[in-house]
Amino acid sequence: MKIDYYEKVFLILGVVMLLSGLTAILISVAGAGVMVPEPAGRIAPEEVRTTAPFDQPGVREISAGKYEAVIVAQIWSFSPNEIRVPAGSEVTFRVASTDVIHGFFIENTQVNAMIIPGQITEVTQDFDEPGEYLLICHEYCGIGHHNMWGRVIVE
Repeated sequence: MKIDYYEKVFLILGVVMLLSGLTAILISVAGAGVMVPEPAGRIAPEEVRTTAPFDQPGVREISAGKYEAVIVAQIWSFSPNEIRVPAGSEVTFRVASTDVIHGFFIENTQVNAMIIPGQITEVTQDFDEPGEYLLICHEYCGIGHHNMWGRVIVE
């Protein structure tokens, strides 16, 4: 008899926990606007290095105070691995992978994205504070993964 009681309690607790988790997800999506970003475009991984703008990676000023950083992610490196922008800049990062899934994380910012072969990932960040921001790959991409890093220098 007591076993039935405890089973019911644990089943009810399980359902309550599942509903609590689902409620938290719904609140974050509806209330906070947390969403999975859509790809900014598609590109064949073998054509990344020959397709504009990825054929000339780097930083370009697109208007006053706004920059575009085009980055190619490949096994164990970002190209370029150093980005320099003035303080007070808005930088849009356009990143594509030539091989496997990579991560794109810039410390002390909201930039945290996955770079998936076949897709162009685009994220925008304001850099108001001068300093050096570490850029790392947070998705394991092979034996040299620990060497895949770069930096954003805000002057």
